[in-house]
Amino acid sequence: MPAPPSALDPDARLRHELVALLRGRQAHVDAQTALADVPHERINDRVPGFAHSLWETLDHLRFTQADILDFIRNPDYAERNWPDDYWPDHDASASEWDATVAAFLTDLDVLVQLTEAGDLTAELGHAPGYTLLREVLLAADHTSYHLGQVVMLRRQLGIWPVTVA
Repeated sequence: MPAPPSALDPDARLRHELVALLRGRQAHVDAQTALADVPHERINDRVPGFAHSLWETLDHLRFTQADILDFIRNPDYAERNWPDDYWPDHDASASEWDATVAAFLTDLDVLVQLTEAGDLTAELGHAPGYTLLREVLLAADHTSYHLGQVVMLRRQLGIWPVTVA
């Protein structure tokens, strides 16, 4: 992502930087690259030393990001059960993998839209002490951590493109 135009006001600059953080390609790989061209026959494979498969890590990313979006937008938000609700309990099919990648990327776009247009510092009406800014930073931090795991898993499985840093 290119540097922001120097003429941006402080609010626009902050939003630009937050979107760049959500999208990746600065200090960490972006989701599209990390999840691209994963052979379906390897999504459930396990690697010694790693607690989760690619599928489990992806579904955890999807669920957690969707949960954060629900927390931001839903005044009737109900807390989920950790860790049971946040990690899948089954292997995935190829179509489930593809649908989960698409759902994760769609929700990422929604989070970006909220970041671009929402009031970043106002407390959420249904969650005093919590702001959109806090939730965006939480989502970006969580996603970058687990995308790093995806890259390491792909490297260990021998399915990470050599040309991608």
